[in-house]
Amino acid sequence: MASSNAHHATGWAAGLIAAAVVSKTGATGPYHLWGVLSFCAGVFGGTAPDWLEVAWWTRARRLWITHRTLTHWGVGWVALLAVSYHLLGVRPWAAISFGFACGGLMHLFADWPNPLGVPWLVSRHSLNWWNSGRCDALIVGAAWIAAALAVDHIWFHSAYGLRLLHAL
Repeated sequence: MASSNAHHATGWAAGLIAAAVVSKTGATGPYHLWGVLSFCAGVFGGTAPDWLEVAWWTRARRLWITHRTLTHWGVGWVALLAVSYHLLGVRPWAAISFGFACGGLMHLFADWPNPLGVPWLVSRHSLNWWNSGRCDALIVGAAWIAAALAVDHIWFHSAYGLRLLHAL
């Protein structure tokens, strides 16, 4: 599991990806409102799998389900992403759910290298690369590289990525 700070930082990257995709589909709405809200939802969704486990309706605020079970289930997040992407431009709220799903998936990708893993389909799967809290800079860096590549491809038609490739 990545640290809380890493989940926050990768959530910002997910929000940027979501805003770029929403703008590409033309679903940003008046004054780019839905694009901005999809960005905010991506940031919020970056920590969602963890805070959705907390029983906020009780005084103790304990977990109401076991950590890394239902809220970390990959199929649910992918389904939310696919359905909301399909509804972009049709339903205004789809931009918000798309951003939230982007953040949730980014959270799962950040937790995947941990030995505890995440339940993608039925059982947990782990890449077993490192223990919790280790290599957060690598996780955050990979998320921001993915965001930069997505934004470059969507908003700038891969102009800067190709220049970087030619420079290397």
